[in-house]
Amino acid sequence: MGYWRLDADTLAGGRFALSPLSEAVAAFMSLERPKPADPGELSWRADHLPGYRAHVAARPVTAQLADAALGHRNWLADFLTPVPSFDGARTFEEELADIRRTPPGRARAHLVVSRPGPLPPALDRDDLPGLLADLLEWVWTHTVLPTWPRRRRILEADVVARTRRLTEGGWAAVLDDMRPGMRWLGESRLQINAHDHPPQDLSGRRLLFVPVTPHRGWVSYDHAGKYAVVYPCSGVLAEAGRTAVPAALAALLGPARAAVLELLGTPLSTTQLTALTGQGLGSVGRHLRVLLDARLVARRRSGRSVLYFRTAAGDVLVRAQQD
Repeated sequence: MGYWRLDADTLAGGRFALSPLSEAVAAFMSLERPKPADPGELSWRADHLPGYRAHVAARPVTAQLADAALGHRNWLADFLTPVPSFDGARTFEEELADIRRTPPGRARAHLVVSRPGPLPPALDRDDLPGLLADLLEWVWTHTVLPTWPRRRRILEADVVARTRRLTEGGWAAVLDDMRPGMRWLGESRLQINAHDHPPQDLSGRRLLFVPVTPHRGWVSYDHAGKYAVVYPCSGVLAEAGRTAVPAALAALLGPARAAVLELLGTPLSTTQLTALTGQGLGSVGRHLRVLLDARLVARRRSGRSVLYFRTAAGDVLVRAQQD
């Protein structure tokens, strides 16, 4: 298995950040794979897959490039997945420029590693970084940007929840369920995947964790000593308002109010609840007032946001209806 050895300074300096480019790359991967990785992607793929396939079919070189960049040996072409900025402040266009600036020779070298066999003659050209960037720009513009505000709120909710878990249980509590095959092994070791890769020592390096809404993930690094783990927020591509709620709980509280209580296993703001449930802000606020009065949820301030979360009584009620 592949694992990283992390010293205390690397973990202490670990950061969460959002990346529009990583979201677009994850969407690109979902469109290229033969099957969705999560049921929540079904509706989104049905809406966008025909247009994507038509776009790629009209560009044969781009089609071969996409196939080569995603690889067939559990290895992505490195220039497809640059490490995002640690402050999460760059726009999609600024991040995409990193791919466009890739030297052509380096891009071809990355493709040789990511795909088996020799590079196809059609890919022996110098405009590969630009072609891949153009494809990602199409994916972003047509399949991600229209829903980016909602996606961003969902990603922010994930970061809030994981940050709370970090303060309560340390990095082991955060890392174990971050992505398939990843878990904390103890003794400063983090298993990254189940593949037979040599261990890496990240002592003194900078480490970034980046959530994406499609059920995809990868790791990336650069020569400046920065590493990133891109991980999926499970199920968030499902349409708003389709939170799974036990029938008994819905009958007791009403479906809309039960959906709010179900989601508050992790702290969320009213804005985040609106994004996740598809309910109006006023409706969410009314449900929260009822749940607060019943002492099923509580609230606390985090920076400029007010976060709501289930109390012990709320947890007991939800678990009882799930058993």
